[in-house]
Amino acid sequence: MLNIENLTYSYKTVATIYTYHFALQMSSGKIIGVLGESGSGKSTMLDLIAGFLDADSGSVKLDDEELLELPIEKRPVTILFQQHNLFEHLSVHKNILLGINPKGKANKEQLGRVKEILSQMNLSKHEQKLATELSGGQQQRVALARALLRNKPILLLDEPFTGLDRETRLQMLDLVKKITEDNNLHTIMITHEIEDCNLLADQVYSMKDGILKLDKSFSKED
Repeated sequence: MLNIENLTYSYKTVATIYTYHFALQMSSGKIIGVLGESGSGKSTMLDLIAGFLDADSGSVKLDDEELLELPIEKRPVTILFQQHNLFEHLSVHKNILLGINPKGKANKEQLGRVKEILSQMNLSKHEQKLATELSGGQQQRVALARALLRNKPILLLDEPFTGLDRETRLQMLDLVKKITEDNNLHTIMITHEIEDCNLLADQVYSMKDGILKLDKSFSKED
């Protein structure tokens, strides 16, 4: 169970103080969609969970473990951004391998995991291609494969499929749903697309006036 309670974050500009408030609860194997205008604070929540920002107050617990007390590298979190951040001069295989070891080295068991994720993502025939030789959808598959190899129970998606054509985006959404269910992940997806939430999310939250609220008009019944 991922439980976010009374999580707040503030920052100042010359004339204004902005404060964001977040609270949600979700079970493993579920997907939460988060809607809101640009600058509303959606991505701020992901940054707080991942540890890129320090919260003013509140709690983020996975089961009974308080994540806010952990350094970034110890948090059980994987985050995937709109920009895939692949290494263009490296092959698909080597880009994915970095999800296991930043130095790009691996033992036999780890190499087996790379082969498995390549097959799962339908990337096996592209294994030795450079990242620059792939389509946008294929590059995002590689980025998602690399993220999943980290084997973390919380998956954060910050509009990673924006800019893909609709058919490719729908394929990626189906893949995220399957991966979430098969691996019992807690997946939070930031999106501008209401359709993404309708197709994928078990619950939908909206960010408005600095407050994250459950949008009951989109939520699915268990």
